[in-house]
Amino acid sequence: MNFRNFQVPYPINERYSKKVAYFSMEFAVHQPLKIYSGGLGFLSGSHMRSAYELQQNLIGIGILWKYGYYDQARNQDQTLQVTWMEKHCSFLEDTGIKFQILIHDHPVWVKAYYLNPETFKSAPLFLLSTDLPENDYVSQTITHRLYDANVATKVAQFILLGVGGAKLIDELNYNPDLYHLNEAHGISAAFYLLNKFKSVDTLRSHLVFTTHTPEEAGNEKHDIYLCHKMSYFCGLSIDEVRKLTGLHDDQFNHSLVALRFARLANGVSQLHGHVSREMWGKYEGVCPIIAITNAQNWRYWADKQLYKSIEEGNDWAFDDRKKYLKKRAFEIVADQTGKVFDPNVLTIVWARRFAGYKRADFLTQTLQRFNKLTSNAKYPVQIIWAGKPYPVDYPAISQFNHLVHISKNYKNVAVLIGYELALSKRLKQSADIWLNNPRVPREASGTSGMTAAMNGAVNFSTDDGWIPEFINHGYNGFVVPKADYARMNTQEQDEYDLNKLYEILEDQILPLYYDNYDTWRQVTKNGMRDVRFQFESNRMAHEYYELLYK
Repeated sequence: MNFRNFQVPYPINERYSKKVAYFSMEFAVHQPLKIYSGGLGFLSGSHMRSAYELQQNLIGIGILWKYGYYDQARNQDQTLQVTWMEKHCSFLEDTGIKFQILIHDHPVWVKAYYLNPETFKSAPLFLLSTDLPENDYVSQTITHRLYDANVATKVAQFILLGVGGAKLIDELNYNPDLYHLNEAHGISAAFYLLNKFKSVDTLRSHLVFTTHTPEEAGNEKHDIYLCHKMSYFCGLSIDEVRKLTGLHDDQFNHSLVALRFARLANGVSQLHGHVSREMWGKYEGVCPIIAITNAQNWRYWADKQLYKSIEEGNDWAFDDRKKYLKKRAFEIVADQTGKVFDPNVLTIVWARRFAGYKRADFLTQTLQRFNKLTSNAKYPVQIIWAGKPYPVDYPAISQFNHLVHISKNYKNVAVLIGYELALSKRLKQSADIWLNNPRVPREASGTSGMTAAMNGAVNFSTDDGWIPEFINHGYNGFVVPKADYARMNTQEQDEYDLNKLYEILEDQILPLYYDNYDTWRQVTKNGMRDVRFQFESNRMAHEYYELLYK
């Protein structure tokens, strides 16, 4: 295949004819391609799949991480061990394209690989690598670890995605109408494009941006002098950068610059759009921020047999399938932890990236109530935790290890490792309750509950991210009613949420599951129907064309 005049290799639906290049640090397209850490990747993976299904004129630009994010293993006492193993992807094609970019005033060779759309049924995806014999060792390490802990390496990764990605597009002669940055990691592309277009207005007409962070502290900032030294600004002086970006201090705020250079941006849920407009409204020169709620790809994630039994009105088949899915997933629990779970028992799963605000160990914060919950003979429960903390986020790792130690005291509590796409799907199939309890309003969207619902799990969540648009309490899920959080300190918020969480579990969820299973089944089905209607990524990919790319 000749990549020098690249066109999307399938017929384009004329509704989606505008050419788009979609930049993301991570893509979770399928289990064998381990170049993702969490929700951002799950989102971009679903987006790529839906772009393929809708025949959109869109390509993905990412990075081929030699060691992925990391491999989650265990120490002798079952606590978390971070390991890195090199990944081989024989299904990727070598494009034959190699070019140089400047990093730290030093030419670095970049090679491009290609994921054919037919391999995993996704939009064409180009992945960049610096792990080449032509490069010195330090340059090779740029594409070793996703979100490297070394600051200079991370800045180099951002340059590779932005400048390297934009230069690759020129090498492909793709000439996109729009450059879409999924998060601000690739905003260095703007400086490459400024050199190309010679005008901020032309740049702005070609750039759109998706922000995923609902609080300012979460938006990446790096020392502007470090960025300059690393050749981030493609030859511009710091004074020129300040003039172009409107930055006055010494911190280069990636998201703020993206919002100033883009013609339009979007938040990832209606609530997050509102929070973002409020948060960025105090800055001058920021583009309008709309909302396009995240979604997940139904064809990839959903259990089709559960949906078929709903369509046929066959409750026996529905129950039988859900029990089978639980039983199959519990083989993994038994294999990893030596605990044999019962498919007839209500199973609560908390599984996603470990981060402080997501409050993974929330249920265990009152051990008295936790013991009562886990030893209830009338309404028994099983609880599974899984997820990857960032490898140098020591509080999150401590939280994971704390749960491992707690779980040793219970036959019906398990903590699993290896939370990637495959285990994620199995755990969603094993869940009766998909528990999500972030501190409101810290979760921009959250998407794990969408795919959980597609596999017959009922969402139980604090009222954050996408949840206000989805849960109708007691009809298709359960939600902790919002308090006046703005007037509460963190401790008060946690106490309120925890009390409500236990109240709803003990007084509503458990009695419904065990004493009125027909109604429980209906709640499950309602969630499955509603999630397919509203939170399927074909709707999202369509909205990106209608609202952000228009």
